[in-house]
Amino acid sequence: MIILGIDPGSIVCGYGVIERKGNALTLVEYGVVEAKKQFPEIPRRLEAIFTRLTQVIERTKPDESALEQVFFAKNAQSLMKLSQARGVAMLAATLRQVPVAEYSANEVKRSVTGKGHASKEQVQFMVRSMLKIQETPEFFDATDALAVAITHALKRNPEATKQSRSWKEFIADNPSKVVKRR
Repeated sequence: MIILGIDPGSIVCGYGVIERKGNALTLVEYGVVEAKKQFPEIPRRLEAIFTRLTQVIERTKPDESALEQVFFAKNAQSLMKLSQARGVAMLAATLRQVPVAEYSANEVKRSVTGKGHASKEQVQFMVRSMLKIQETPEFFDATDALAVAITHALKRNPEATKQSRSWKEFIADNPSKVVKRR
């Protein structure tokens, strides 16, 4: 299954594409749309986000997509712009028949780091480790988008994160992980 993760923003919109085969996650691609750098006016920024995400969708052919929910904005104006960017991202996926899921920032952080209030640096470190990324992405928005995709992959495959209630249950569920002493 190929999953597109999106960290929407009207200034910088991050995206990341991963593939899940069984319990293995591999990186397909990631990047950002630096919308404000290209265009000062919001309608053109939204167009840039839509166009770039559409290109990513056409190139990578994701089966599903996931976005980070809005959880904070400095003011009403920022909230409006962020909501518009989220809408454009959802529209790009929906028009290409790619289902969209949404996750809170705390849920994403908890899925990737184990802590719901992890820092962006901790999220980036774990994403780089999980996907074996050698370089440090220039923008946290890209690793945040990959974290959203990872969260979706884990939520869609509960066996990957199943926790055993006892050692006996763990051994029964994971015989290949048990080393027998001689």
